Amino acid sequence: MMNKATPPSTPSVSSSAVQPRKELGLFDSICIIVGIIIGAGIYKTTPTIASVLPNAGWLIAVWVLGGLLSLIGALCYAELATAFPHAGGDYVFLTRAYGRWMGFLFAWCELWVVRPGSIGMMAFVFATYAREIFPLHTPGGPQFSLMAYAMGAIAVLTLINILGVREGKWTQNLLTVLKVLSLALIFVVGMFLVPGAAAEKAPPADPPPFDLRLAMILVLFTYGGWNEMAYVAAEVRNPTRNILRALVLGTLAVTAIYVLATVAFVRGLGFAGVQKSEVVAADLLRISMGDFGSKLIALIICISALGSVNGQIFTGARVYYAMGRDHRVFKILGSWDPQRSTPVWSLLVQGVITLGLVAAFGWYQDGFNNLLNFTTPVFWTFFFLVGLSLFVLRARYPDVPRPYRTLFFPVTPVIFCSSCLFMIYSSVTYAIQHRTYEALWAIGVLVVGMLVAAVSALRQPRLAATEEPTKGKITRQP
Repeated sequence: MMNKATPPSTPSVSSSAVQPRKELGLFDSICIIVGIIIGAGIYKTTPTIASVLPNAGWLIAVWVLGGLLSLIGALCYAELATAFPHAGGDYVFLTRAYGRWMGFLFAWCELWVVRPGSIGMMAFVFATYAREIFPLHTPGGPQFSLMAYAMGAIAVLTLINILGVREGKWTQNLLTVLKVLSLALIFVVGMFLVPGAAAEKAPPADPPPFDLRLAMILVLFTYGGWNEMAYVAAEVRNPTRNILRALVLGTLAVTAIYVLATVAFVRGLGFAGVQKSEVVAADLLRISMGDFGSKLIALIICISALGSVNGQIFTGARVYYAMGRDHRVFKILGSWDPQRSTPVWSLLVQGVITLGLVAAFGWYQDGFNNLLNFTTPVFWTFFFLVGLSLFVLRARYPDVPRPYRTLFFPVTPVIFCSSCLFMIYSSVTYAIQHRTYEALWAIGVLVVGMLVAAVSALRQPRLAATEEPTKGKITRQP
């Protein structure tokens, strides 16, 4: 059994290993959260959400509820990340709570399914709108032009992050500021530059089918990404204060932005107009700016999507870095470049796998939806396990200093875990009903990961009773 009185130390493979430097301040951390959450979801999902709700009050209410559930999750993550402020986030929590095999399985799925799938989805959103601004003619037709734009964005942003942590965070900060200013412009147009009569121009809609379940699936998907802060915890200055602040302030900021944007959409187009719109932001700007508004919103969405892509590239590589330090089969991923202060090999491998998935799922039908079906069930399963780990880690490490303890425990983690179970059930039943085989590929990757984890466990020397994964210099049992 583990010595519960011994708190875990700062992670490293050995005493001489290069460690991440604390390069991220509070503003950098908030930009990572806001930049990843606000991709293009608010533009894509708002009309669909409105189409299954009876009125604007319900539409605003579900955005507020989604923000509240995200804030509850952020409060749970704040305790985990401040108690174990190491690179890797969920990987560290799952490894400590359930054992080395679970951490490996999470990182495996993150490497092959969740992270490249999420990056690829936002890259396809960028590609869709970039093509509207600068049409690209490729031999394979429109589908291949989308793939070319998406793969180009992934390659360029991966290269920027390889150049160094400063380049990566400055790019993220710039894109986040631009996207927030863009949403502020949409709010100003909807509230002040569009006449109130514009709301009456939209024809009345038939009473829609009330489907709160579908609305919340889309809302929670659009809020996804606030947990990314935990992946870079080892690089945050003053982590005991700034991790909690970044999680709470970032989540609250996104909630406010989503609610204000929705209010602007409804005022400018009317609720019926929002329901019928396919490009809600473009329709709103077109009222006051004409065709120029369509080009402008395409540019805004490109910026938003690139901010999400860059943020996920930045944080995702830290998961593989943590895995590489603990598992010899992926040792190359556990190296940290001291000059660039970034995990170069993790970034390279992540980029190659992401490009491969974009090519594999992007050549037919809708690359965005294909990757969404591929990633969703696995993502929410591990999210649920992280929520449960809050209970497990309190029991296993009662003496570990916890600068922050989750408010209203155990009610908050129970609510968080329940929302995860809801998303797991919804994504699995959707895959069954629509016979989407992409989810089966993800299950196949999960099974392969179990086999690799078993082989890795056999090859890895057995840990001593006092040894911890992602810990300082360790001792082995004879």
